[in-house]
Amino acid sequence: MAGPDANTLGEYLRARRERVDPADVGLRVTGARRTPGLRREEVATLAGISADYYLRLEQGRDRNPSPPVLESLARVYRLDPAATRYLLSLAAGPPRAPRPPSTEAVPPGIRALLGTLGLPAFVENRAFDVLAANAPATALSPRIRSGRNRLRDVFLDDDERALFPDWDEAAVGMVAAFRSSVGTDVDDPDVRALVGDLSAASERFRDIWARHDVVALAGGAARFRHPRLGPLELHREKLAIGDSSGQLLVIYHAEPGTDSERSLRLLDETATAHR
Repeated sequence: MAGPDANTLGEYLRARRERVDPADVGLRVTGARRTPGLRREEVATLAGISADYYLRLEQGRDRNPSPPVLESLARVYRLDPAATRYLLSLAAGPPRAPRPPSTEAVPPGIRALLGTLGLPAFVENRAFDVLAANAPATALSPRIRSGRNRLRDVFLDDDERALFPDWDEAAVGMVAAFRSSVGTDVDDPDVRALVGDLSAASERFRDIWARHDVVALAGGAARFRHPRLGPLELHREKLAIGDSSGQLLVIYHAEPGTDSERSLRLLDETATAHR
């Protein structure tokens, strides 16, 4: 994990550079290249900066580039808005003070709301710790309950992995969303411990983490393979909870009239019967 001397900006720039196909930015390539992606000199030319300056950025010898420089690099790397915001945040100065560990409380109104929803729903914090969950969510996955961490379970719990028919795709997306969520607060003790544990236990996590992918914390499609209900094609919504230090309300729902909607109804009925 990162420390006070970590070169997070340089690592991100290098990871993005290695993932850009020269042909995608209009460069003709002749002969074999020893390394993937763009050369530093090519990035500098495309971004309108000197090669020496770009080298200093990657090496961490200059950690305060201007926003226009970073925006030029974002265009070269074909970053979407979420990844561009992340890039800008890496040069925005030191992160805010780490939050106190394990002191977060779910607002009472949100906790009450969870009990009224007939859909799987839970509250997670910026590190993807589950802070509260309703019965349908725990019926969808027994690991969705207070005290668990979604990222840890997706990588290290075999039963949780089995829920995802497209596990690798889901894992890549979750790590990218996690980077977006924690931003530059990489010295938060909870984040350091989580990334350290996952890096030690999962080679696939190490590979994905090294890619430095970032995606927006937003809703999307979610596919499950439930052991009792079978395939589920769901939508996942992530709704920010105001005045909560980054907590999100996560809700799963299905298209009306589909088999997945009927399965969710059965899930709620079963969860209600066992309360």
